[in-house]
Amino acid sequence: MRKLLSIILLLLLVWPTGAQTDSLRLGFSVRGRVVDARTGRPLESVHISIPGRHQATVTNAEGDFVLKSDHAFEWIECSFLGYKTRRLSAEDGVTVRLSRENLQLTEASIVSGDPQTLLLTALDKLWDNYCKEPELLECFYRETVQKRSRYTYVAEAVARLYKHPYDGSVFRDAAALEKSRVLVSQRRRDTLSVKSVGGPTLAITHDILKNREIVFNETDLEYYDFRMDRPAYIGDRLQFVIEMFPVRSADYALFHCKVYIDRELLTFSRVEASLDMSDRSKATRMLLVSKPRGLRFFPQEASLVLNYRQVEGKTRLEYFRSTIRFDCDWRKRLFRTRYTTVNELVITDVRPEAMPIPRKERFYQRDHLSDKALEFQDPDFWKDYNIIEPTESLEHAIDRLRRQSRSN
Repeated sequence: MRKLLSIILLLLLVWPTGAQTDSLRLGFSVRGRVVDARTGRPLESVHISIPGRHQATVTNAEGDFVLKSDHAFEWIECSFLGYKTRRLSAEDGVTVRLSRENLQLTEASIVSGDPQTLLLTALDKLWDNYCKEPELLECFYRETVQKRSRYTYVAEAVARLYKHPYDGSVFRDAAALEKSRVLVSQRRRDTLSVKSVGGPTLAITHDILKNREIVFNETDLEYYDFRMDRPAYIGDRLQFVIEMFPVRSADYALFHCKVYIDRELLTFSRVEASLDMSDRSKATRMLLVSKPRGLRFFPQEASLVLNYRQVEGKTRLEYFRSTIRFDCDWRKRLFRTRYTTVNELVITDVRPEAMPIPRKERFYQRDHLSDKALEFQDPDFWKDYNIIEPTESLEHAIDRLRRQSRSN
């Protein structure tokens, strides 16, 4: 349970084929882009939602989004760390300009309070502030692998997450696939492929507020020092910002964390965690499951971002992203190759009835989406689903990978 993210390095993957059942059809949608009002710079990972409903998505690296619903809607709401929340008319092709939140606080209010005590108080309030009943969440999940700057693997899935209350255990939570597809490079030079273990269950096992064994457990907290950083806004909510960094050595790699806690409610709004890379052998043990003989693995970065959101008095996970960068080379070869894996999940809706997921339908932590996913050649495959809009480079990569598969 101490793994941040496990990956497996194998020879070229086999492309699965098949078909699967359709799920909910979403007939109303709006597309747009979110930018900084002053600079015009696109904003990534902005939360886009329908006021009064559960449907939501996030912007991609170019600031683009698509938000879909099974009912017509008039308004959308956009919120982002450090910016003012905006509610505006749901017009297709809209450009949303977000302005930075002006933060004017005295120096005393910035540094007041003991950060460790504040963190422990917020942890103690998890049961009061988070959902007390099981929930069934709809989500969109994507995992990608890049070899240097070129995509060699893309897998996507519409999934369900069944989550019990925040009682400190993730073992009763479960995930299941609704629809999925995988695209893999067929180029002969791409002899090394990467598999991520866990797929959409990563958002369960790595919900580090619920799975306290990763960071926020009594033993591990003794290895950290805490510092109060300058407050920040997430949407229109002022946040305490706490930094955590290792000050003692453990038998395993620790983390550098930045935690955002709602100043009024003492709920967690965002957690950023990156694996300490000062001891590469410890980091490798945390990350790597297996690799071909003769291949050398050099971890460079492993990070997590988790966003939480309060809706109707309940706080739940809304967005999960993990990033791993590592270098590989074969013994006696001169140059290393940089690989980047990204696993991303956004909660797109909440189903009215929290029906448990049968065991035979569950996606398990040891599973690989590349083995479970089914290929769909239909270009309209995702048209009825809330998705994380692909960037232009990823769209081109998907088209290229699809053409490669047809020619083989």
